[in-house]
Amino acid sequence: MFEGLGRPLRAMQSSWSSVDLAALVLRGVLGCVFIAHGGQKLFAWFGGGGIHGTTVFFNTVGIPAPDFFAYVVAIAEFFGGVLLVLGFLTVLAALALVVDMAVAIATVSHAFSFFSQAKVGYGWELNLALIGLAAAVAILGPGAWSVDAALGLTRRPGATSRPR
Repeated sequence: MFEGLGRPLRAMQSSWSSVDLAALVLRGVLGCVFIAHGGQKLFAWFGGGGIHGTTVFFNTVGIPAPDFFAYVVAIAEFFGGVLLVLGFLTVLAALALVVDMAVAIATVSHAFSFFSQAKVGYGWELNLALIGLAAAVAILGPGAWSVDAALGLTRRPGATSRPR
């Protein structure tokens, strides 16, 4: 009974087209999340505080050189998200976002619980999930539907090492 169900799933999951589609979906969603968060910090979009609000927050939580790091984080998140959506310099953008989220946990979120709660404040589960997703993008690569692929910066179509 399960053999009949498993065959089409195995066929789909072992297809490079499915891997490319998964990479596109993963890059698109993750990129949009980072564009939104970076937009809050950089441009005060979506109810964010802009650079001034980010600087004030960073100063409040004890980040050194809060003016400088407000720009670094805002630019990394916003433009890292744009790069992910485009699939351009994908591995570099994904690794920068892994570092960004790891620093967020180390400097702010670690002091709170795992879960974000209205009473408690910033949990670190979202940061951890974003680290995992960005790391997956860095490992998986941008897929065939990306600027990187158009520029020849990814695996070649028809490469011999295929997933089994």
